[in-house]
Amino acid sequence: MAWHGEPLVGFDLETTGTDPQEARIVTASVVGFHAGRVVRQRDWLADPGVPIPEPATAIHGISSERAAAEGRPAPEVADEVAETLTGYWRQGVPVVAYNASFDLTLLAAELRRHGLPSLEERLGSAGIGPVVDPYTIDRAVDRYRRGKRTLEAVCGEYGVVLEAAHQASADALAAVRVAVAIAERHPKVAALDPAELHRRQIGWYRAWAENFQEFLRKKGDPDAFVDPVWPLRGAPETAAP
Repeated sequence: MAWHGEPLVGFDLETTGTDPQEARIVTASVVGFHAGRVVRQRDWLADPGVPIPEPATAIHGISSERAAAEGRPAPEVADEVAETLTGYWRQGVPVVAYNASFDLTLLAAELRRHGLPSLEERLGSAGIGPVVDPYTIDRAVDRYRRGKRTLEAVCGEYGVVLEAAHQASADALAAVRVAVAIAERHPKVAALDPAELHRRQIGWYRAWAENFQEFLRKKGDPDAFVDPVWPLRGAPETAAP
């Protein structure tokens, strides 16, 4: 059976901001999916330890006051999310995340921030993956389609119902359903085993990043840089003292 008919796990974070190296986890969800239905789900609400900016609250609906009152300590949440994901990877279950390089990089930054074992340390020689990123796959297989590539827009393209955008559990489930829909529309994607699909996405993401960087530089920003690393960017380099 092709990978999209096997068990999958959707993953999504809602956060305090848009920089994955600096933003903090507010909510997280991991959704198990098989045979067209949700088979398990785990959700987290964290107290990020910093104020949640109003623009972020406007997107996901979680205020600083609610997070402080109802959220669990950020280190506990980051540790549990990481252990949940790596548990699935140890079983060979692909983790599906829309724009995976954002969510995984942010999770990795949280682990560093709180002195917790990294994803790589938890997995050992097996390494991270497989990861399925519908954002990256869709851009590769339908490169010239016009319009936005937000989760909402891509759900519309593939006929997937997104019931509550920017709610972590809804976005995680939608990501899985979009991944399945892409595989059903594109048999060459469905035919790849998860490990090979993971490797292909590394190349597809790099090609997109290089093309987009070239575009930005031609538009007048000679210093534009688009990080080509997928699915997990390393810690930013720090200046020598």
